[in-house]
Amino acid sequence: MKNFALRAAALALPLFLAVGQASAADIVDTAVAAGSFKTLVAALKAAGLVETLKGAGPFTVFAPTDEAFAKLPAGTLDSLLKPENKAKLASILTYHVVAGKVMAADVVKIKSAKSVQGGPIAVKTKGGKVTLNGVSNVVKTDIGTDNGVIHVIDTVIMPKP
Repeated sequence: MKNFALRAAALALPLFLAVGQASAADIVDTAVAAGSFKTLVAALKAAGLVETLKGAGPFTVFAPTDEAFAKLPAGTLDSLLKPENKAKLASILTYHVVAGKVMAADVVKIKSAKSVQGGPIAVKTKGGKVTLNGVSNVVKTDIGTDNGVIHVIDTVIMPKP
């Protein structure tokens, strides 16, 4: 009987340890798990930015959904995903990232934010709704990650040339 109890405890220990461990959920892992950012994740891979957004951060990402990417003119996404357009794609994607963790309560207080790409993102708040560059609506906010925060947007924003 004593032997049985020891074996049962030994078998249960790995299960307990696995359940007790918290798994890291960085920006990329969170986007993958959400399921509505497949295009964004594919673009991050094509641009070589996955490791950056898995880094320490913190980062604020205005993340376009798959539907947001579908709004781009026909052929635009396919063109951007080509290896010869890697730098342009990286520029567009880093334009969606702000250094630091900027929560929704802070976003509504600002008129613009400097993107990691270097260009400014115009921020307008009206009636409790936030719009970026006059074209993209923030549709979900404050998705916390281990290395920052994600705000979901409904349109891809483009940096000025």
